[in-house]
Amino acid sequence: MKSTMAEPNQGPHYGRVLLTFARNSLVRDMTFRANFLFQCISSVSWTLMNVGFYLIIFQYTNSIGEGTGWHKHQFFLFLATTWFINSLVQAFFMPNAEEFSELIRTGGLDFALLKPIDTQFLVSFHKVDWSSLSNFAVGLVLAAISLSYLITDPVAPLQITATMVVLYPLFILCGVAIMYSLMISLSATSIWLGRNQTLYNFWFYITNFSRYPMEIYQNGWGWSLWGLFTFVIPVLVVVNVPARIIAKPLDPRAAWEWPLAGFMLFATVVCLVASRWVFRKALLSYRSASS
Repeated sequence: MKSTMAEPNQGPHYGRVLLTFARNSLVRDMTFRANFLFQCISSVSWTLMNVGFYLIIFQYTNSIGEGTGWHKHQFFLFLATTWFINSLVQAFFMPNAEEFSELIRTGGLDFALLKPIDTQFLVSFHKVDWSSLSNFAVGLVLAAISLSYLITDPVAPLQITATMVVLYPLFILCGVAIMYSLMISLSATSIWLGRNQTLYNFWFYITNFSRYPMEIYQNGWGWSLWGLFTFVIPVLVVVNVPARIIAKPLDPRAAWEWPLAGFMLFATVVCLVASRWVFRKALLSYRSASS
């Protein structure tokens, strides 16, 4: 059964559709306010425990890795960047990816395919988990505090430039796009496998590698992990590039940092195109629940 792909000049206004999905999800969440509040508290509690864990670590060391430059406040900016990206992915894509196998099993995908809207867009955005954005808010607070310390550093104050202001959110979006591409590709395998119960486990394993500065992998056998998760499954660039722009601004200090930023732009395009191909290829193998 093939998807009905609406032409750009004939299809719906996707921005309005997305806003409708977001509004409907918010109404649904507010219907059960206590549950929504507890979900937010749970997410924020986990985030604060992470901050406490790293505060303990920095009582014993001045940086994450000797000579890496990832000192306390630089690393907390790295951590805030991680939360920005992960919270956006978890809010907009994770609940939909989790439900995709159920759409296949129950036949709900039949109705999605018949709607006059791009099927991938529909199954990717139809539900928004607003409680996941609580970590985004905590990340904003942590980033603001860390930046205030770095900007007022009496020895080497951080200078915020227009380049940093423009590139940081751009590469945040690139990171979200790479993570989304990985997630939608993984979800699409449900069409072939019937069910994909390992989604959360695989997501946890992959995001674990992206949560740390890539310098910690650049030693011994760690180089193999660095190569795999930089160039094959490019999750290391997801947080490292935008975090470097704001915490360790790209400059001639390291010749490989600007090429790394360029590679992330290239990887974003490749991942989006590849995930689109995987999704469409999987749809060609889909058999209607009524067939």
